Amino acid sequence: MADTLTHAVLAGVPIPILLIDESYQIQVANPPVTELLGHDPTGLNALTLLRQADVLSAIDLALQQNQPANARFVHSGVSGEVTYNVRAHPVQNGGGVVLSFEDRSQHEESDLIRRDFIANISHELRTPLTGLTGFIETLKTSARDDPEARARFLDIMEMEAQRMGRMVSDLLSLSRVEADERVRPRVEADLAAIVRSVVATLEGKLKAANLKVELAGTKDPAIVLGDRDQLIQLFLNLIENAIKYGGADRTIHVSIQHEQHDRMLRKPAIRVDVRDEGPGIDPLHLPRLTERFYRIDDHRSREMGGTGLGLAIVKHIINRHRGRLKINSEQGVGSVFSVIIPSE
Repeated sequence: MADTLTHAVLAGVPIPILLIDESYQIQVANPPVTELLGHDPTGLNALTLLRQADVLSAIDLALQQNQPANARFVHSGVSGEVTYNVRAHPVQNGGGVVLSFEDRSQHEESDLIRRDFIANISHELRTPLTGLTGFIETLKTSARDDPEARARFLDIMEMEAQRMGRMVSDLLSLSRVEADERVRPRVEADLAAIVRSVVATLEGKLKAANLKVELAGTKDPAIVLGDRDQLIQLFLNLIENAIKYGGADRTIHVSIQHEQHDRMLRKPAIRVDVRDEGPGIDPLHLPRLTERFYRIDDHRSREMGGTGLGLAIVKHIINRHRGRLKINSEQGVGSVFSVIIPSE
């Protein structure tokens, strides 16, 4: 059944596909299946591998009654759960069954994301828009001939307009990152060079806050499969957060280390730590830091120009690179944001 032509055809299909024989043994698994599962399942028993009742029922229907069937399959990986629509299609003349996996996560999540987005963005924009409307009305009436009040109001209006501009920019960035999240990068990127470039870019902000950056392990290459532009954005967000919330007149520590085997990723990885010497974060907030628009101190975040989207962008970029984000914080000592990305 698993001849050379079959292998060639299935290898060219971009979605995960399994070819299972009458005894439920996997005869062929194309490359996307290997990427999905993290190993080549050829030769394994499909019942043992897949285990989810709906999928096994669909396989039985295709094998025993020669009827196509659909099922929902949820795969739990390092980056979270991914939902697939599995289609079991019988091969003619009792030749087994072809199992295809269509990623449906974005479709299932889209309605929830849309509702959350509308609620959040409405809340975020209401305050500055209300303020701008009030200032405009005041400038047109009682403050029309008051140069001092006019100058003060225009400064505030400029600040609010800039914050809305940053929010729109971050929303566009988040949208682009989410669109690419399930497409794994195929080119190499040097994390050490990226970190050095980001630190150089932020030199002005560091001087303004009287902060210095201490680098460790950034002289030697740290190669991963990665999207260089997105990785630059990732470390810009993390180091800018350290500048904003780490406290003035202190040091930001950025270090890179190679790990022979990351326990959760189950493969070699490169770890980048961004550590500040700020007040630290209450453990209560840690699980929610990467949620959209989540802020520990809403008033302070707004004053610092934060949009509440920076860490959400970081999370999605790391997910695309099949890595993980680890956050440790001790109040009164500081916080460490660790980015761990597979190196192979």
